[in-house]
Amino acid sequence: MSLGDDGYGPEYGGYADPDEDPGRGRQTRTRLPERTGEPYGPGRRPRGGSRPSRSMVTVLGVVVLLIAAIAFTNRGDAGGSSGGGSGTADSPRTQPTSPTGEKPVTTANGSIPADFPKSEQGAQSAAANYAVALVSADMVKPDRRPDIVRHLFVADRVDELDAKFDRAYAKVRDTLGLDADGNAGDGMTYISRTAPVGTKVTKHTGSTSTVEVWCTGAFGIAGVGSTNPVSTDWFTVTLNLQWSGGDWKVSSFSQKEGPTPVDNDGKASTAEEITKAVEEYGGFTYAR
Repeated sequence: MSLGDDGYGPEYGGYADPDEDPGRGRQTRTRLPERTGEPYGPGRRPRGGSRPSRSMVTVLGVVVLLIAAIAFTNRGDAGGSSGGGSGTADSPRTQPTSPTGEKPVTTANGSIPADFPKSEQGAQSAAANYAVALVSADMVKPDRRPDIVRHLFVADRVDELDAKFDRAYAKVRDTLGLDADGNAGDGMTYISRTAPVGTKVTKHTGSTSTVEVWCTGAFGIAGVGSTNPVSTDWFTVTLNLQWSGGDWKVSSFSQKEGPTPVDNDGKASTAEEITKAVEEYGGFTYAR
């Protein structure tokens, strides 16, 4: 499922295109019954039912699905997996929780890793790192977003995407109550941090590759009195890559919800703890 055919509706804040009507349906989730008599401390934090309020879901959805703000053309064929699951005598079968062996890159464009190997593993490493950048807090900042776009995308898409992103993220900032520079109000911190959980190659031809990146992350606005508290979500980003200028570059991408594990009953941290964690814990260079 992609934004081109089954995009998310306004409940999740996803846009099929900045200039088009986003009104399309969402998937249905089933929640397990609430447990009573928790023996190990407080129960699940109040959520106004099985999920946050509709207005909160709408706003947080905009943050979670930031990269779904634009409908991209020339999406690759999602069929025919050629991922690194079978292995050979020289390349053992990939284990679900371990990398396949290629070292992370040693160079970067700013904070974004660069110079990935021209291979399936290199494409997966590039896709994982690019997904992190595409759903980062810097994407809502007009002074930082152009550098991300130039580092990640093929050259002939840059000018077009600059204009589209400007329109899309202006709407995101207005919805979240951020200022023109993408910052939250006094005492508030806007957070958008993504962590890849796994990658899968669905098509690879040597100079082009289609990679799916399964992600989770923390999104929202931390601070006392925030109406959009930091929450988590799970989603899959599909990136169509091509080899250009000695590195993998994004020609188009899309996003869909899930796969989503069952939520646990962990006690929610305070806004101060979340802000401190984001400021103190650095990110990674992801390698397949």
